[in-house]
Amino acid sequence: MDENNSSAPERFENFSTGSTTFNYYGYSEDDYGLSDVIKKPEKNPEKEADYYVRLFSVVVYSITCVLGVLGNGIVIAVICLRMKKSVHVIYLLQLAIADFLFTSFLPLTIVYTALNFHWIFGKVMCKLASFILILNMFTSVFLLTIISLDRCISVIYPVWSQNHRTTELASCICIVAWVLASLLSLPSLFFRDTVTRSDGVTSCFNNYSLSVSRTDSEDPKHISITIARVIIGFLVCFIIITVSYLILIFKLKRNRLAKSRKPLKIILCIIVAFFVCWCPYHVLSILEIKYSSLDISIFRFGMPMATALATANSCMNPVLYVFMGQDFKQFKTSILSMLANALSDDPVHSRSSHQSFSKVSSITEKESIVL
Repeated sequence: MDENNSSAPERFENFSTGSTTFNYYGYSEDDYGLSDVIKKPEKNPEKEADYYVRLFSVVVYSITCVLGVLGNGIVIAVICLRMKKSVHVIYLLQLAIADFLFTSFLPLTIVYTALNFHWIFGKVMCKLASFILILNMFTSVFLLTIISLDRCISVIYPVWSQNHRTTELASCICIVAWVLASLLSLPSLFFRDTVTRSDGVTSCFNNYSLSVSRTDSEDPKHISITIARVIIGFLVCFIIITVSYLILIFKLKRNRLAKSRKPLKIILCIIVAFFVCWCPYHVLSILEIKYSSLDISIFRFGMPMATALATANSCMNPVLYVFMGQDFKQFKTSILSMLANALSDDPVHSRSSHQSFSKVSSITEKESIVL
């Protein structure tokens, strides 16, 4: 397709990314058709590379969807049905809800990618799905930052925390996080659009120029939104998370509260997982703004893989933030029986299980700094 005389947008955005990527996802009209659904093309190095990248994305999205829905679903059920309400639990619940909402929409991404980026769900769903995905990005990172600050403050100012660290305050903080994330995600509702090419392929993309007849790769709105997402949704939050956990590590060592290396390993896993999952995506997003000076293959193959890696963070959270915690470490082997007891009509059986879990939860609240 001639980039200078294209009647369609020059660059379309992958459904699950915040970056416009038509040049590396939108092929010539003679390259692919709607029949190419995860089908290996004839021997052609470039097309084969596209095929394997797309296959990789579908596999990662599928695994993330299954593990994310099941893992976060179990976390939500356990917290709502059995765990005693506390500040720590409120934050974990909101994090699980954000990730559950995100992974619930992943099937749309899977279908879109499997159909060689052919959008079949309409313009409204194109806008809504993109909004949900960006909303999850901001909500999750805000909640992880809040959790980091909360744990850090609890260690540095224990007396103040005991008097002012209430569930009501935690709930208000969560509401602010959701509202702020929603506002930052609004551009997806305004600029997300669909267009159908002559071969019948419909793309869901970011139409920053509000026109399907011109390129918007260097549109000021595109640049501003990308920079804002990187700074607010990654750099600032990552710095806060890192500093908070470094202070926490220092305090744990100084007060000899960590009798083993495992708590420090968990903290390191949290920071590394966050950085590894999101850093490639945001780096490529920034580079993409000035993509003309770089090899297009960097974005054509790099952005789909970076996006898949970023989404995988949503299925890692239940493991890193919940199941490795002290309460779930002691109780994870009986989660299914606990859920069964919660639905049981036997009050005696349910009460005994509830008392056992409440005891574990109270222990967790005292040892929350271990995470």
